[in-house]
Amino acid sequence: MRPSYEETLAALCETDPRVVVMTAESRSAIRGLPTRLGPRFIDVGISEQAMLGMAAGLALRGRVPVCHALAPFLTLRAYEFIRTDLGIAGLSAILVGSVPGFLSGANGPTHQSLDDLAVMRPIPGMRVVWPADVEELCACMPELVATPGLAYVRYNTSEPRVAHRPFELGVAEELRSGDGIALVTAGLLVGEALDAATLLEARGHSIRVVNLRSLAPIDSDAIVRAARACRLVVTLEDHFLAGGLFTIVAETLVTQRVSTRVVPIGLDRRWFEPVPFPCVLACEGFDGPGIAARVLAALEPEGGPCRD
Repeated sequence: MRPSYEETLAALCETDPRVVVMTAESRSAIRGLPTRLGPRFIDVGISEQAMLGMAAGLALRGRVPVCHALAPFLTLRAYEFIRTDLGIAGLSAILVGSVPGFLSGANGPTHQSLDDLAVMRPIPGMRVVWPADVEELCACMPELVATPGLAYVRYNTSEPRVAHRPFELGVAEELRSGDGIALVTAGLLVGEALDAATLLEARGHSIRVVNLRSLAPIDSDAIVRAARACRLVVTLEDHFLAGGLFTIVAETLVTQRVSTRVVPIGLDRRWFEPVPFPCVLACEGFDGPGIAARVLAALEPEGGPCRD
C-alpha cells in the first residue's frame, strides 16, 4: 500500500509523546490529525513567525515540534526565528515546507520556493532532506524525530517511480550505475532523471543516476564516485543554481580536489512560468525529453552549461 504522510505522523505521535504537530494554516496534508491529537495539534493561523517562536518554546520543554507551512513563507518570512530561536539555540524541530520548487505549479513568484535550500543549509546544525516521493518522505520522518537537532524537509507526496533503498540520513542512492554521464538530482526530478536516462541510453550513452535525497549531511562519497567514474556530471534541480544542488556538488568536488566537467540544469536567477503543475515540467524543459535534449546539447563540441 502507498504510505501516507498523515498516518506516518500519527504513528510517530502514538509512539513518541514528545511529538507535537504544528501548522500555520497549512492543513492539506494533515486534516485528520486535529481530532486524533487533541492539544498536541496546534494551528497558529497565518503567522509563521509565531509558529516558530512557539516551536522553540516547546523544544525547550523537551517536545519535538513538527511544523508545517508553505515553503516560501516558512523559510523566508520566519527565517530569523529559525536561525535565532532554533538554530543558534541548538533546539530540535522539524520544519516541513509544502509546495517547494515546481510543485507550486500555477502560483507566481511570491509563492515559488526556489531559494529555500540556499537559506536553510547555512544554519548551524540544520539537516536538509529532499524526498523524491511520498515513500521517501515517510521514510525520513522517524529518523529525523528520533535524532536530536533541527531539520528542513521539502514536502513531496509524488507517486514513487522506483523502489528505494532504506532511507538513511546522509546516504545517497545510486539508481543507475553507468560510467558515461552522471545525472545527480533529488526530489521531484528524480523520476524525470530516470526518464531522461532511458532516452539517453537509447542513444548509446551509459547513464548513472544518483538520488542525493539528503543535502545536509551530504553524501560526498557518492558525488566523488560519480565524478571519477563519468566524463560528465549533470546536476538537476527545481531550485536556483546559486546555493542549491549545483553549489553543493561544486563545493564537494573542490573540497575533494576532484576535477571533472559539471553541467548545471536549474533556474538561473529567474522564476518559472506559472502554469498548472502537469504542464510545468514540459513548459520549462525539465521533463524527461527536455532533460535528455539539454544533456545531448551539452555533449556537442560547442555545448555549454544548460542554464535558464
